[in-house]
Amino acid sequence: MIRELNYTQAILEGTDQCMTENPAVYIMGLGVTDPKGIFGTTLGLKEKHGEKRVLDMPVAENGMTGIAIGSALTGMRPILTHQRIDFMLLSFDQIINNAAKWHYMFGGKMKIPLVIRLLVGRGWGQGPQHSQSLQAIFAHIPGLKVVMPTTPYDAKGLLVSAIRDDNPVIYIEHRWLHGIFGPVPEETYEVPIGKAKLVREGNDITIVSLSYMTLEAIKAAELLEKEGIHAEIIDLRSVKPIDENTIMTSVAKTGRLIVVDGTWKSLGVPSEIITLVTEKIFDSLKSAPKRITFPDFPTPTSPALAQHYYPRAIHIINAARKTMGLEEKTEEQMGITQNNPLDVPDQSFKGPF
Repeated sequence: MIRELNYTQAILEGTDQCMTENPAVYIMGLGVTDPKGIFGTTLGLKEKHGEKRVLDMPVAENGMTGIAIGSALTGMRPILTHQRIDFMLLSFDQIINNAAKWHYMFGGKMKIPLVIRLLVGRGWGQGPQHSQSLQAIFAHIPGLKVVMPTTPYDAKGLLVSAIRDDNPVIYIEHRWLHGIFGPVPEETYEVPIGKAKLVREGNDITIVSLSYMTLEAIKAAELLEKEGIHAEIIDLRSVKPIDENTIMTSVAKTGRLIVVDGTWKSLGVPSEIITLVTEKIFDSLKSAPKRITFPDFPTPTSPALAQHYYPRAIHIINAARKTMGLEEKTEEQMGITQNNPLDVPDQSFKGPF
């Protein structure tokens, strides 16, 4: 029987196993020792591994990031957590000017095996300062790796890979994924950083998606298939480095491309992927590539505004139909029922995935 864990349990198990096998691994962050422990992902670690390896931290993000970097330089393997990606903005100087550059500045002789866990995702009216997804900022910086696991299997495997990596890794998790279930092996395993996942095969159109939006892409592909349109879905998993080969192979086959990302449109990951495709295999394209993203406005607090802000399966469906020269359809025509507000998770997205 295949064992299933939810996303939260997968992260917790991966952290625990890495801390058990390597005493140099420790975790630090605001709330890691609290009863709810970063949405449950650090529960029990202090009791098992001790207060010297599971550290609550003061509201001094830049200084504490500097401490994590310093400890990494001396051979430790810190995991630094932030309950929201927005809180991490205060430590940009340490991340960009120090963590990302030491390996290069010292001719490859210095290592910074640092993992920074950041939570993204909207919900419950948290608004412009607490619902941002900033993966494109980190992906722009040489020296940083960026991963965004979607499934529980990848959440554990990519975390283990990140902890074992000798370079700083930005590990971004969407909080709407914490409750989904999927198969997760008991043993410690790695999912390679820089390798995308082929989620679903198809011949008509390629959909490249990230994190939570992969679930919307799966829903869209299932509905498109009922109309005879077979979409191939690639879960990017690794934002930096990007798995160009998997994307190019798929687009060369389908001739059509949609890139879906739960963040703003301008200068983002979809723009980079579309640029790579048009630079390298332009002649394979049968129609212009499309981006499905948030509009270039701050994340709304108002539920009324949220209803018109967040993309979902119907937007992916209509983008696919448009690339194939077909008319758009409404959610009602596609049999989609949207009962809950768009800043509350879709209860049908439980897994396994």
